[in-house]
Amino acid sequence: MTQINAERLLADMRALARFGACGTGVDRVSYSEADQASRRWLRDRMTEAGLTARIDRVGNVAGISARADRAVVIGSHTDSVPRGGWLDGAMGVIYGLEITRSRIEQGLDRTLGVDVVSFQDEEGTYLSCLGSRAFCSDLSDADMARASGPGGETLNAAITRANYGGSVWVRDPQRHKAYLEAHIEQGPRLEAAGLRLGVVTGIVGIRRFRITCGGQADHAGTTPIALRRDAARPLIHLAHWVHTEVATLGGADTVWNVGMMMVRPGAANVVPSESEMVVEFRDTSLEILDRIEQGLLAQVHAMDGRAGVTVKAQSIASSLPTLMDARLVTLGDEVACALGEPSMRMVSGAGHDAMIVGRVLPSVMLFVPSIGGRSHDIVENTTDTDIVLGCQALAALVTRIEGLDL
Repeated sequence: MTQINAERLLADMRALARFGACGTGVDRVSYSEADQASRRWLRDRMTEAGLTARIDRVGNVAGISARADRAVVIGSHTDSVPRGGWLDGAMGVIYGLEITRSRIEQGLDRTLGVDVVSFQDEEGTYLSCLGSRAFCSDLSDADMARASGPGGETLNAAITRANYGGSVWVRDPQRHKAYLEAHIEQGPRLEAAGLRLGVVTGIVGIRRFRITCGGQADHAGTTPIALRRDAARPLIHLAHWVHTEVATLGGADTVWNVGMMMVRPGAANVVPSESEMVVEFRDTSLEILDRIEQGLLAQVHAMDGRAGVTVKAQSIASSLPTLMDARLVTLGDEVACALGEPSMRMVSGAGHDAMIVGRVLPSVMLFVPSIGGRSHDIVENTTDTDIVLGCQALAALVTRIEGLDL
C-alpha cells in the first residue's frame, strides 16, 4: 500500500492556504490574483513531484503521471467562496498530489498512474463547475459567453486576462479509469456520530423555484379582510406547505429550504401588493424530486387567482443527481474497515466536481469530519489527524482499484 508522508501533506496544505489568506481561512475566488498565484504554485509543485504539469486554457491545473498508460484522476478545486475555508476543495487536490508523489517515490506508478487536477471555479464565481465541465466536454461556447462574475466581468474576459493559453485538458477514455474526490463533509453528521470517514453514495440533485404573488396595496386599517387582495397570504400558505408536506413527499435524505421571502411595499399599515420567495429542495432520487415539484406546482395552480391574487412559480435552477459507482463505494467501506475506522455511507447535500465527472467516469467521494459542521466560512477546520487519515484512506483506495476492471 502507498505510504504517504503526513508532514509533507500538511505542509503543502498550509502553504496553499497562504494564497488569499483571510484570518484562519482564505479568500481565493476564481481568476483573482490569489487564485492565479496558487495555480502557478500548484503547477510547480506537481512538476517537482515528477508529474507532467500544465495549466489549461480555463485554468484547470493538471498533473499527469507519465509512466503509466492508465490512471485514476484525483482532484477537487482550489478556488474558494469569499471569506471561505482553507480546506473546502483544496484538501482533495493536495491529497492527489501527495498520493501520486508517494507512488512515484515508491515505484508504484508504472501499473496505475494518478493524474491530479485542481478544477477551476467549482464555487461558481463565473460558472459553477466550469473546470470539471470543460474536462468532461460538457461546456458550450454559448455557456461561456453567457457567464459573468464580479463587477460584471465576463468569463471570457477573465480567461483572456489570466492568459493561461493552450487547450483544455479533457477526459481520455482510454487512459482514465476512475475519478476519486476527498472532501471535508461540510456538515455535522460524521462528528455527531463519532466517525472519521464517510463514503458518499450520491450527490443530490437540486430544484429551485421563485414564487411570486401579485395583489393590491390598500390601507391595512380601513380595508376589510374579505375585500383585500393580500399578496402575502398565499405566500405564507405555501411556505407552511413546504415545511409540513415536503417531508411526506420526500425520503430520509430529502432536504428543503425557504431561503428568501419579501413583501412589498413592506409597511406595517399597508396590505402587501407583491410578495416573493425562493424554495429549494434536494435529493438523490429523480422520482422524489419530480414528486415534490409536482406537489408544489399543484399548490401554486390551486391558489392562483384566489381572492384576486395571482400566484406564479418560475424554475430558476435545476441540477441532476449523480450516483457514485457502487463498486467504488464498496471499496471505500472496505478501505475504512482495513484502517480500523467504521465508515458511514452518506449522501452529499452539497454539489462537487464529482457530480459532473461521475456522469462520465466511475467515481466516488470520501468525507472527513468538519469541526462543528462548519464550512464556507473562515472558521472551517478539521483536525490534522483526520486530514491525514483521509489521505491514507484515499491512497489505499487507489491500490484496491488497480485490480478492478472498470
